[in-house]
Amino acid sequence: MQHASRFIQLSALAFGIAGALAVGQAHASGFQLKENSVKGLGAAFAGAGVNETDSSVVANNPATMARFTGTTVQADVTAIDLSYEFKGTGTDALGRPLTGGNGGDAGDITPVPALSVVHKLDNGLAFGAMVSAPFGLKTEYDDGWQGRYFAHTSDVKIVDLTLAAALDIVPDRFSVGAGIIYSRADVTLSKSVDFGSLLFANPATRPLPFALPQAADGFAEIQGDDTGFGWTVGANLKPTDKLAIGVSYRSEIDYELDGTADWTVPGNVAAVFSASPTTRLLFQDGAASAKLTTPSVLNVDVRYDFTDRFAMMATYSETGWESLREVRIDFANPDPDSVEPFAWKDTTFSSLGAEYKLNESWTLRGGVAYDETPTHIETRTPRLPDANRMWYSIGASWMATQALEVNFGYTRIEPNSPKIDITAGGSTLVGPFDGHANLYGVSAQYKF
Repeated sequence: MQHASRFIQLSALAFGIAGALAVGQAHASGFQLKENSVKGLGAAFAGAGVNETDSSVVANNPATMARFTGTTVQADVTAIDLSYEFKGTGTDALGRPLTGGNGGDAGDITPVPALSVVHKLDNGLAFGAMVSAPFGLKTEYDDGWQGRYFAHTSDVKIVDLTLAAALDIVPDRFSVGAGIIYSRADVTLSKSVDFGSLLFANPATRPLPFALPQAADGFAEIQGDDTGFGWTVGANLKPTDKLAIGVSYRSEIDYELDGTADWTVPGNVAAVFSASPTTRLLFQDGAASAKLTTPSVLNVDVRYDFTDRFAMMATYSETGWESLREVRIDFANPDPDSVEPFAWKDTTFSSLGAEYKLNESWTLRGGVAYDETPTHIETRTPRLPDANRMWYSIGASWMATQALEVNFGYTRIEPNSPKIDITAGGSTLVGPFDGHANLYGVSAQYKF
């Protein structure tokens, strides 16, 4: 077969699965999940790292554990109702409209649980453990939609186990904390492959009746998983009884994702590839691997109690998304590496919240936040139609008994008109997305 090298060059473009590793959602920067605390959710996470009544500080700022007494156990769950609908258009390599619909609602309702425990000793030491999901989500488009060559299903789960300790340096005034993070990443991604465009690009196969863009669709799915380790540190300063200031830092975590690539190739296309020893081994099921680094996160939290009933909180956060410069898929088979450039930028998150103790049983809270996206139009994909967004949050706590507290939270997130303009494998997808997210949370805390 002539021009076999052209097939090899285009085989990487045919899948471009690297871009899928940056699966995103509408509720935090990039593919970050902040939803590890329903109390935090109700105030747009303002002051979450210095909340002395919220045991999620194990992950949000371990130094604050030193402000606890006894043993506190807390279970949180947040349901993320994500909605993304494509409102643009697409064209193939010949400039013809891409067939298929708009993909439907790519979002879904996804629960994000968290479990934390803090135990404070009488000597100023405190220990804590927490299971949480700091990154990931699931999005899925309809079969055969016009953006099928860019994305179909994206399922990313990253789960942390954080073990932390804190120490009162100056009792009730200054404490420090640190923890280790054991993290598990599991990624499953899929999309359609335009084999018709591959055959059309080669003059030797162009005369074939199915060698036309959109005339011979296949499918590809990649799955990979790995474990990684990171660390977190924090400090909590209370210069007065009314003011609390916290600083915490979470490290990057590196993963070496190992898994499989599963290809579905139309029979007529497979026959063409099998005709040459050079292309016979392309697009065969086999092993695949990729490196992924989740970003570092720096948080600064402030809380001021104006009275015994009313307090205001604020948070400023920086997420180090510049760690995601590119993602490279290494196929064990002869398919060349698939490389997707990202060149993401670091982002900031700013929130302001307030809390009011209505009576001995009920506390009300609310907050607003502004969250930046790390993406830019040059590399933004339908897997991450991300944009800067606003958070609007309300919440409440109910003291059922002296030991049992139940919390509720709701957040509405409104992205600022996400748009994409991307070309891959000859296909182009351009236009806006109509996206938003509703977050509903409930948690229970028990002290003994």
